[in-house]
Amino acid sequence: MSMMILSNNSHLFPNTFFLAGIPGLTAAHIWISLPFCFMFFLAVTGNSVLLFLIQTERSLHQPMFLFLAMLSSVDLILSLSTLPKMLAIFWFGATAISSQSCLSQMFFIHAFSAMESGVLVAMALDRFVAICNPLRYATILTPVVVAKIGGLVVLRGVGLTISFPSLAHRLSYCDSHTIAYTYCEHMAVVKLACGTTTVDNLYAFAVAIFLGVGDMAFIAYSYGQIVKTVVRFPSPEARAKAASTCTAHVCVIIFFYGPGFLSVVMQRFGPPTASAAKVILANLYLLFPPALDPIVYGVKTKQIRDQLFKILNPKRIDPT
Repeated sequence: MSMMILSNNSHLFPNTFFLAGIPGLTAAHIWISLPFCFMFFLAVTGNSVLLFLIQTERSLHQPMFLFLAMLSSVDLILSLSTLPKMLAIFWFGATAISSQSCLSQMFFIHAFSAMESGVLVAMALDRFVAICNPLRYATILTPVVVAKIGGLVVLRGVGLTISFPSLAHRLSYCDSHTIAYTYCEHMAVVKLACGTTTVDNLYAFAVAIFLGVGDMAFIAYSYGQIVKTVVRFPSPEARAKAASTCTAHVCVIIFFYGPGFLSVVMQRFGPPTASAAKVILANLYLLFPPALDPIVYGVKTKQIRDQLFKILNPKRIDPT
């Protein structure tokens, strides 16, 4: 895709960009890389283990865990498309990135972030049906319906963000080709342009509002209905059990939308120059969910714990 884009107006678009890392903290890049490397290890290991467990254990072939597999797949691809280059910058000073690689990374970051938001909406729908309409759960969320929802999540993510590389490429760029970030975020690249960027700003803002506000509104509505249903349960034990099935999902929502919302606000309305705080927050938006999501689901979901325990301790029985 990016090669096709670069065939036109290539004289306006630089052949190489430079990723500055974290402004003002270049001397500390080696130390900063340590938590980044640890989170990369957690993301790759944790999500790979979750995908392995869900694929190999038939008892986990349920809508809730199929959506979790989608989330793990998205998190894994996000990590692999961003973290290796970040670590190369921190360890080797490899700041140069070709325009093709930059545009490709831009697409992957935004497309899979949009997919992650869509998967969180699907998981909220899953919890809504499971708690508010449990008798029809199996007939509503059939394997075919789950597959269609997954396909819709992918098509929506790609459809909304595939224009970002094209929009960035059509602009004329100034002498500076240094992106004051650790990855090729769309608006960070656009801010290097010399001409007007109104179209880019408006489209990026519209996508952020549609995904962020729209998806969070649906999730909030789903959980509002869940709360109304749970408080009518006759026993405290039933209410606690229903609430516990949503705990992991709520934590994942906070990990994703919290840093994401702050990062978008700082990108759109913050100072034109990138500060260390702005860049670190933007990094956390990409690092936290992939690293922490598998831990949250591994700790909070009994079925996942049981299957992992069977693999690690095949001759013992989990006392819980």
